[in-house]
Amino acid sequence: MTTYIAIDPGVNGGIAWDGAQLASCMGMPGSDTEIAEEIHNLADILCSIRSNLKFVIEDVPKFVGRALPGSTIFPLAFNCGLIRGIAVSLRMPVILVRPQDWQKHFRLGTKGDTSGTTEWKNRLKAEAQRRYPHLKVTLKTADALLLLAYAQEKQL
Repeated sequence: MTTYIAIDPGVNGGIAWDGAQLASCMGMPGSDTEIAEEIHNLADILCSIRSNLKFVIEDVPKFVGRALPGSTIFPLAFNCGLIRGIAVSLRMPVILVRPQDWQKHFRLGTKGDTSGTTEWKNRLKAEAQRRYPHLKVTLKTADALLLLAYAQEKQL
Protein backbone atom coordinates (compact mmCIF):
# COMPACT_ATOMS: atom_id res chain seq x y z
CA MET A 1 0.00 0.00 0.00
CA THR A 2 1.27 3.46 -0.87
CA THR A 3 1.69 6.14 1.76
CA TYR A 4 1.39 9.75 0.62
CA ILE A 5 2.69 13.04 1.89
CA ALA A 6 0.54 15.67 0.17
CA ILE A 7 1.75 19.25 0.22
CA ASP A 8 0.19 22.59 -0.62
CA PRO A 9 3.47 24.55 -0.81
CA GLY A 10 2.01 28.01 -0.24
CA VAL A 11 3.17 30.09 2.71
CA ASN A 12 -0.34 29.58 4.09
CA GLY A 13 -0.44 26.00 2.82
CA GLY A 14 -0.18 22.74 4.64
CA ILE A 15 1.05 19.19 4.76
CA ALA A 16 -1.19 16.11 4.99
CA TRP A 17 -0.27 12.45 5.22
CA ASP A 18 -1.83 9.07 5.71
CA GLY A 19 -0.15 7.17 8.48
CA ALA A 20 -0.83 3.75 9.91
CA GLN A 21 -4.51 4.39 10.62
CA LEU A 22 -5.87 7.89 10.07
CA ALA A 23 -4.82 10.90 8.02
CA SER A 24 -3.11 13.79 9.80
CA CYS A 25 -2.15 17.30 8.81
CA MET A 26 -0.31 20.44 9.83
CA GLY A 27 0.08 23.99 8.60
CA MET A 28 3.17 24.88 6.57
CA PRO A 29 6.11 25.56 8.89
CA GLY A 30 7.44 29.12 8.91
CA SER A 31 11.02 28.81 7.67
CA ASP A 32 12.85 26.70 5.12
CA THR A 33 14.80 25.03 7.94
CA GLU A 34 11.58 24.14 9.77
CA ILE A 35 10.02 22.84 6.54
CA ALA A 36 13.03 20.58 5.92
CA GLU A 37 13.05 19.33 9.51
CA GLU A 38 9.31 18.53 9.56
CA ILE A 39 9.41 16.75 6.20
CA HIS A 40 12.49 14.72 7.17
CA ASN A 41 10.90 13.68 10.47
CA LEU A 42 7.63 12.83 8.79
CA ALA A 43 9.33 10.79 6.05
CA ASP A 44 11.36 8.87 8.65
CA ILE A 45 8.24 7.99 10.63
CA LEU A 46 6.17 7.03 7.59
CA CYS A 47 8.96 4.94 6.05
CA SER A 48 9.12 2.92 9.27
CA ILE A 49 5.40 2.14 8.83
CA ARG A 50 5.37 1.45 5.07
CA SER A 51 8.14 1.33 2.53
CA ASN A 52 6.23 2.78 -0.44
CA LEU A 53 6.18 6.53 0.21
CA LYS A 54 5.35 9.18 -2.40
CA PHE A 55 5.31 12.96 -2.26
CA VAL A 56 2.35 14.63 -3.96
CA ILE A 57 2.94 18.35 -4.38
CA GLU A 58 0.55 20.91 -5.76
CA ASP A 59 2.17 22.21 -8.94
CA VAL A 60 2.96 25.91 -9.18
CA PRO A 61 1.23 27.95 -11.89
CA LYS A 62 3.62 28.93 -14.66
CA PHE A 63 1.89 32.20 -15.51
CA VAL A 64 2.38 35.28 -13.38
CA GLY A 65 0.03 38.10 -14.16
CA ARG A 66 -2.65 40.25 -12.65
CA ALA A 67 -4.37 37.39 -10.79
CA LEU A 68 -1.05 36.06 -9.43
CA PRO A 69 1.43 38.87 -8.78
CA GLY A 70 5.11 38.03 -8.35
CA SER A 71 4.93 38.80 -4.64
CA THR A 72 2.46 35.93 -4.28
CA ILE A 73 3.95 33.44 -6.70
CA PHE A 74 7.60 33.74 -5.67
CA PRO A 75 7.20 32.30 -2.13
CA LEU A 76 4.95 29.56 -3.55
CA ALA A 77 7.52 28.62 -6.21
CA PHE A 78 10.36 28.82 -3.68
CA ASN A 79 8.59 26.44 -1.27
CA CYS A 80 7.65 24.09 -4.12
CA GLY A 81 11.29 23.87 -5.22
CA LEU A 82 12.51 23.47 -1.63
CA ILE A 83 10.04 20.67 -0.90
CA ARG A 84 10.77 18.95 -4.19
CA GLY A 85 14.50 19.12 -3.43
CA ILE A 86 13.95 17.61 0.01
CA ALA A 87 11.90 14.76 -1.47
CA VAL A 88 14.51 14.07 -4.15
CA SER A 89 17.29 14.11 -1.54
CA LEU A 90 15.32 11.45 0.36
CA ARG A 91 15.10 9.46 -2.90
CA MET A 92 11.31 9.62 -2.80
CA PRO A 93 9.09 9.83 -5.88
CA VAL A 94 7.53 13.24 -6.49
CA ILE A 95 4.20 13.66 -8.24
CA LEU A 96 3.18 17.19 -9.23
CA VAL A 97 -0.57 17.78 -9.49
CA ARG A 98 -2.14 20.88 -11.00
CA PRO A 99 -4.72 22.53 -8.72
CA GLN A 100 -7.29 22.37 -11.54
CA ASP A 101 -6.93 18.58 -11.69
CA TRP A 102 -7.50 17.79 -8.03
CA GLN A 103 -10.20 20.46 -7.66
CA LYS A 104 -12.15 19.15 -10.68
CA HIS A 105 -12.01 15.64 -9.18
CA PHE A 106 -14.20 16.68 -6.24
CA ARG A 107 -16.92 18.26 -8.42
CA LEU A 108 -17.24 21.35 -6.23
CA GLY A 109 -17.47 23.74 -9.16
CA THR A 110 -14.82 26.37 -9.73
CA LYS A 111 -13.67 29.51 -8.00
CA GLY A 112 -15.53 31.42 -10.73
CA ASP A 113 -18.80 29.86 -9.55
CA THR A 114 -18.41 31.56 -6.17
CA SER A 115 -18.50 35.16 -5.02
CA GLY A 116 -14.73 35.13 -4.48
CA THR A 117 -11.72 33.55 -2.86
CA THR A 118 -13.19 33.37 0.64
CA GLU A 119 -16.30 31.47 -0.44
CA TRP A 120 -14.22 29.14 -2.65
CA LYS A 121 -11.71 28.38 0.13
CA ASN A 122 -14.55 27.74 2.59
CA ARG A 123 -16.12 25.31 0.08
CA LEU A 124 -12.82 23.40 -0.14
CA LYS A 125 -12.46 23.45 3.65
CA ALA A 126 -15.99 22.06 4.11
CA GLU A 127 -15.26 19.19 1.69
CA ALA A 128 -12.01 18.37 3.50
CA GLN A 129 -13.82 18.42 6.86
CA ARG A 130 -16.51 16.11 5.46
CA ARG A 131 -13.86 13.64 4.29
CA TYR A 132 -11.75 13.84 7.45
CA PRO A 133 -14.21 14.37 10.34
CA HIS A 134 -11.62 13.28 12.92
CA LEU A 135 -9.44 16.33 12.10
CA LYS A 136 -9.85 20.02 12.79
CA VAL A 137 -9.50 21.21 9.20
CA THR A 138 -8.26 24.77 8.72
CA LEU A 139 -7.87 26.97 5.67
CA LYS A 140 -4.14 26.13 5.82
CA THR A 141 -4.65 22.36 5.74
CA ALA A 142 -7.77 21.94 3.57
CA ASP A 143 -6.02 21.93 0.18
CA ALA A 144 -3.33 19.50 1.35
CA LEU A 145 -5.99 17.13 2.71
CA LEU A 146 -7.94 17.24 -0.55
CA LEU A 147 -4.72 16.66 -2.47
CA LEU A 148 -4.14 13.63 -0.23
CA ALA A 149 -7.66 12.33 -0.91
CA TYR A 150 -7.11 12.86 -4.65
CA ALA A 151 -3.83 10.90 -4.57
CA GLN A 152 -5.45 8.04 -2.65
CA GLU A 153 -8.51 7.86 -4.90
CA LYS A 154 -6.48 8.08 -8.13
CA GLN A 155 -3.80 5.77 -6.69
CA LEU A 156 -1.06 8.01 -8.01
